Amino acid sequence: MTVVSTKEFNTNQDKYFDLALDEEVFIKRGDNMFIVQNYVSNDEPDVICEPDDDFYSSITMEEVRDSLHKTLDKLYAKK
Repeated sequence: MTVVSTKEFNTNQDKYFDLALDEEVFIKRGDNMFIVQNYVSNDEPDVICEPDDDFYSSITMEEVRDSLHKTLDKLYAKK
């Protein structure tokens, strides 16, 4: 594991991206730390993980939009 400052990371980005292939690299800014993630090569499939039960039980954006419209209509109807 390597921890570097934002200034050090910006100065040597290539070095730390290469290092992230073999180990975790964290960038520290103030009290926050960010991780440099490994890349996904073009040889790997576009799907990184399979959908789970939570995915199949979720609602669509259309359902969210419709619900929001109904709620807003009720709020404005009261005025």
